[in-house]
Amino acid sequence: MSQPTVTHRVEFLRHPHPGHPHLTAWGIRIDGTDLRVLVAEATRALWGRELDEDDDTPQEREEFLLRQHAPLYLDDDADGARARDHFLGDAPPDLRDRDTGALCLLGCSCGIDACWPLLAMVCVTATEVVWSGFHQPHRPGWGELSMGPYVFSRPAYIEALAAPVPLTQDPLGPLLGEG
Repeated sequence: MSQPTVTHRVEFLRHPHPGHPHLTAWGIRIDGTDLRVLVAEATRALWGRELDEDDDTPQEREEFLLRQHAPLYLDDDADGARARDHFLGDAPPDLRDRDTGALCLLGCSCGIDACWPLLAMVCVTATEVVWSGFHQPHRPGWGELSMGPYVFSRPAYIEALAAPVPLTQDPLGPLLGEG
């Protein structure tokens, strides 16, 4: 007997890019949790094997985990078509893995999205959008991250993408000592 599919809720956010407030970023929440928080949880133990505990305080370590990625900067266009196409699986070549087709859902905090991307497979059907296979291409030894898959109702996903939540600051800013 197959397991019932759990449907998740996605929100797209529009706010100043962390560290580059003149740019507008596309943030993501899944079931009310910022995608960067989910990635921090999924990579905490992996980073723990690489980083020296004595180098940082617990607060500095947590900030590092939350800052490892940033929301995507997708050039603004009049009707949001570039972002809509991107999040529906038609990402530009610089934001897609040429071998697997995985696309960038989060970028690097330096402002260059492809520098340290969070990649995932995005599968779009007539009824669903599924994000799975999350990975960090610069850490192949990590393998697939322990997060997802996230299954979204396609109509709700399209609606969220068409009406991103406008914010005046990065929602993680207060956790990171900003704003």
